[in-house]
This record gives sequence, C-alpha cells and structure tokens, in this order.
Amino acid sequence: MPQTETPGTEVVPRHRLRWWTELPLILLVYGCYSIGRILVRGDISSAVDHGLAILHVEQALHLNAEHPLNRLFTREAWLGIPADFWYASLHYLITPALLVWLFRSGAERYRAARTWLMTSTFIGLIGFTLLPTCPPRLLSAGQGFVDTMAQYSSYGWWGADASAPRGMGGMTNQYAAMPSLHVGWALWCGVVVWRYGGTRLAKVFGVGYPLVTALVVMGTANHYFLDTVAGVAVMGLGLLLAPRVMRVIDLLRARLSPRTATGRAGTVHMGSPVVSGGCQTSAGERFPRQRESRLGAAAEPDVSPDAGEEAPAPAH
Repeated sequence: MPQTETPGTEVVPRHRLRWWTELPLILLVYGCYSIGRILVRGDISSAVDHGLAILHVEQALHLNAEHPLNRLFTREAWLGIPADFWYASLHYLITPALLVWLFRSGAERYRAARTWLMTSTFIGLIGFTLLPTCPPRLLSAGQGFVDTMAQYSSYGWWGADASAPRGMGGMTNQYAAMPSLHVGWALWCGVVVWRYGGTRLAKVFGVGYPLVTALVVMGTANHYFLDTVAGVAVMGLGLLLAPRVMRVIDLLRARLSPRTATGRAGTVHMGSPVVSGGCQTSAGERFPRQRESRLGAAAEPDVSPDAGEEAPAPAH
C-alpha cells in the first residue's frame, strides 16, 4: 500500500544558522558602521554648533548631569581611570561575547537580538550623518569640561585625542556623539541578560551595566545627557523595526535560495516507480508471478495446470 505521512510529523525545513556565515555578516555591519563614522565627519564648525545647541537645550530644561560627573572623574583618579577603561574596552568586549552566547543558546532568540542590534546600529549611523556633534571634551575650555581620556592617557592604550589606540585618533570620527551607541549597545546587553540570564545576578547586570555606562560616557565628557537619551530612543526604534527587517530578510532568502527542501516529507516522487506494485513476493522468489500462480493453484485445486489438455476420467 502507498505510504502516507502521519499528521503532525511533516518535516518543516528551517534555515540553520552557521557561525561561518554569521561572523562575516556581523563584521560587515560593524565595518560599515566604522567606515561610515570615518567618512561622514561633517563640518567641524557645524558640529561645534550642534554641541552648543544641545547644551542650551539642556540648560533650558534644567538638566546638567555632565558637569558634576566630569568634575568628579577629573578630581578622583580612582573613579576617572576605571571609567576610561570602561569606556574604551567594554563596548567591544561584552557585546560580541553576548552575541556568541545567544548564538549557542538558541537560533530564534539570536536572530531576533542580532537583527535588533544591527538595525539600531544603522539608525545610529544615520544620526551621525545628519547631525555631526562635537562631544563636550572637544568644546572650548570655557565650557568647563575636561577630557579625562587625555588626562589619564598614560594609564591606558588610548591617546590624547580619542579612545582609539595612540596614533590612530585620526582614523575615528570624534564628532559622532549623537546618538550615544555606547549607551545604546549597553542597553541592548542589559535587556538580553535580563531576559535570558535567569538569575538574580543577571538582573542586577541588566540594570546596572547600561546605567553605569551612561554615567561613564557623561563623566568622561564623551557625551551629553541628551546623547544618552537619543541612544535609548535609537534602540527602541530598532526594536520596533527588527521584526519587519527579519521578514524582509526571510523573503529575500526564500527568493534567492533554491527551495529544494520544501515538500520533501510526504511527497511521492513520480520519477521513481514502485517495482513491486500490484504483486506480492516473498523471500527467495525470483519472479513476482510465481506467487500469483501458487495462490491460484491453492484456490482452485480442480483446475489442471495445463489449460490445453483435458483431465483424465476417474477410474471406476
């Protein structure tokens, strides 16, 4: 009899994630982000004007978190030096570590979190392009800010002009302050650990890491308070757009890749005829007809095996 597929057991083809395809994708996105920051520098005078405008808006709103934090980090080296290390390193360590952890823990949660992070990063790049902003540390001394990265540069690998390694300050865009993706990425890390960590320590990290990062970026005079707010807003917008981006990616993958796996389960291949169809065989038989003749002989014992001769009459 033809085989039928049991309902509920059909094999649904899924796209399996591979690290050798995901890693180049992440590197490509980060490369575009870094190159975009370098190429889209904007006019320095307009960047300074944008920075001063942000300060004026904060003053109008009676917001002034940057000055007291910057004075504290400048005065207390035991706070300023760890803050500089925090700003220059954790941004590049914790985020990829969490991506690896998500990749190993589950494909669905990894795809959702990865798409959220990449979408938000591209939105942030648009912000750098449209609104180049001078960070507080690069404003004139009359604004009252001190560059802690320059003050404590002898303790770390960074130079006096940026958080990049010494001599490589010209390879980064120092006027990409709005929005703060340091805060945005830290918020992403916090949400991921809070949601999937499952322990009380994970909850503490989920809240503490983005909050401390926000304090660090302001205390080191790298960002304004409104930069941190913009970083949170960018991540919120990326979270809303991520499901739509995933659907678009799935549609493109379905159109570009051959759909060979679709319908494998429960599908009869017409090009492969069933040899034993209509015949019943047993072990040791060479021809299917043998069993048919045996069955016929057993069912009709009075019929002579030779159809062309008459059966002899019984003797009296």
